[in-house]
Amino acid sequence: KNASNKLLEEEACILNNLKAFGLPEMKEFGRNNQYNILVMELLGPSLESLFQYKDRQFSLKTTMMIGLQMIDRIEYVHSRKIIHRDIKPDNFAIGEDDNSHIIYILDFGLAKKYWSSTNKCHIPFIKGKKLTGTARYSSVNALSGCEQSRRDDLESIAYLIIYFLRGRLPWQGIKVKNKEERYAKILKTKKNTTTKELCIGVPKELEVRYYTKT
Repeated sequence: KNASNKLLEEEACILNNLKAFGLPEMKEFGRNNQYNILVMELLGPSLESLFQYKDRQFSLKTTMMIGLQMIDRIEYVHSRKIIHRDIKPDNFAIGEDDNSHIIYILDFGLAKKYWSSTNKCHIPFIKGKKLTGTARYSSVNALSGCEQSRRDDLESIAYLIIYFLRGRLPWQGIKVKNKEERYAKILKTKKNTTTKELCIGVPKELEVRYYTKT
């Protein structure tokens, strides 16, 4: 409980305020002489564990059903003025028994409010920040050191959908000497990978397109 960061305490606070379908119920948060303790609802395996069990390949139907639930979960989190900032397969899990068809979103230790209650506005755009989250699924902006917002959570979910369909992402398995070099190479690969290249072998409807209103 004397750790410099208060991630568990912050997660408990967020879970206590995000009581909703598809989020784990917090049973208890407390302290003893040495530790902070967070007790949550027991869930089933994570999506990463299930993906490995299925030989790293989900069917199109399974992926789309998972994708819709992930988007629903993050839409609710965003509606409460919070961004997750660590979207990855390990942070989604299925429920137990009768709830095994429900996808739960987990781990709010890195979550953050994107809306200032004091100023009644979005937090400012800032550059030069260290990466918060998991590089493999982080957005280009997050890897570039930009302040994260809702779009970055959604970009990460898009990477998850491609990952589940293709079995891997183009920037996986990069050999480097240290973390900083790894982040730099992942960022370079993400920037140089076109949407068409990223979506090879998946339905064309998943390819991102931008439309300008006239």
